[in-house]
Amino acid sequence: MNIEEIIAGLGSRTPAILGSNKFINYSVLVPLIEKEDGVHVLFEVRSMEMRRQPGEICFPGGRVDRSDPDVKHTAIRETTEELGIPMDEIRGTVPLDYMVSPFGMIIYPFAGMLKPSRPFQVNPKEVGEVFTVPLSYLLKAKPEIYKMNFRLEPENGFPFDRIAGGENYNWQTRSMEECFYYFEDKVIWGLTARILQHFIEIVNELPEQK
Repeated sequence: MNIEEIIAGLGSRTPAILGSNKFINYSVLVPLIEKEDGVHVLFEVRSMEMRRQPGEICFPGGRVDRSDPDVKHTAIRETTEELGIPMDEIRGTVPLDYMVSPFGMIIYPFAGMLKPSRPFQVNPKEVGEVFTVPLSYLLKAKPEIYKMNFRLEPENGFPFDRIAGGENYNWQTRSMEECFYYFEDKVIWGLTARILQHFIEIVNELPEQK
């Protein structure tokens, strides 16, 4: 193989996030629903039967299946399964910025309109309850921000003798922000709050909000 063949081969591929093949892909929907007092954002409270994060507040969503044609379909499919509404009652679905989590996940958020023709028939195995928050409230809300610090801990047997600096190597550490939103007795935090914060920042920049 010569240089030209290598360059041609590299040029024929589509770049991705390095190591993303080892990440788990998730997709979520930020559901918007029209009520008498204006636009609301819908949230779910995870069922206490759930193995992971029972009782926490989240958006509808879940893991991308091999059978899903794309991540947008995942967000819509998961919403229909969790809220018990047909796909045609989820409209105008648009992508937000995707997020690479330090915990081995890539999350693809979307925003979309819900036009339910009847009350939600939630899946009790996944959803404990649903509630909505007025968008007007969220646009003015100031979340509490806290820092989460990461510390690197090399495993036993790490070959310090093979790197410059050995056991005194200056590892680069970082921190990440965790934000908390409060509404009545509800606490919204974690990845849900980060996606919500991103969504709010975008909406606040729209011409109608200035």
